[in-house]
Amino acid sequence: MRIATWNVNSITARLPRLLAWLESSGTDVLCLQEAKVADQQFPYEPLRELGYDAAVHATGRWNGVAVLSRVGIEDVVKGLPGDPGYEGVEEPRAVSATCGPVRVWSVYVPNGREVDHPHYAYKIQWFEALKAAVAGDAAGGRPFAVLGDYNVAPTDDDVYDVAAFEGATHVTPAERAALAELRETGLTDVVPRPLKYDHPYTYWDYRQLCFPKNRGMRIDLVYGNTPFAAAVKDAYVDREERKGKGASDHAPVVVDLEV
Repeated sequence: MRIATWNVNSITARLPRLLAWLESSGTDVLCLQEAKVADQQFPYEPLRELGYDAAVHATGRWNGVAVLSRVGIEDVVKGLPGDPGYEGVEEPRAVSATCGPVRVWSVYVPNGREVDHPHYAYKIQWFEALKAAVAGDAAGGRPFAVLGDYNVAPTDDDVYDVAAFEGATHVTPAERAALAELRETGLTDVVPRPLKYDHPYTYWDYRQLCFPKNRGMRIDLVYGNTPFAAAVKDAYVDREERKGKGASDHAPVVVDLEV
């Protein structure tokens, strides 16, 4: 079984690439982030033509998450129970579903913006709600994973130059502590192998030639429980999909399971 996560940075802009990638990659379940459309504008039909059902939680031009599956979708939960909301509004940042033998969450963790910004406090609160929401499945006997754009680099090795992020979000002790607390529910960081270079970065800014210079970050993560991690046979960053015209600034992370 092949499961992947990918921040597509607008499914409308990326649809031809997404459809081609699904056909060529043989992915069974794909967790998407930053759909940037409302539910009604989501491209259900072209995905259905490829054999994929979709569980979607999206409300407009910002955020938006989905789970695509060609092995069935059941027990869909849209939104994060206990979501703290930002400025009184719950944002579409989480959706979960059971796909065949595996249950997954697709999550788009708040960016945080700046350390002294209210969005940063919201990010930490959102992590607390996520931890509470997944704890039961994380400790359970069914393969389970939380996949998505976490907007946190777990270690200094997960950024091209930690000095370049001094005083910025994505690398702060509080964010990394929130990740550690999430793992303590029974989840393991399934670290993918890079297809090139030494570090499995998943995101490269569009600016300043970051991709060709490999100035990247590993912020798209797969956190699986014990049965999930035990079933992993391979995991890699599909760096090729970050290349070329019209690419997202994130690459898919692909995990192969024997379940």
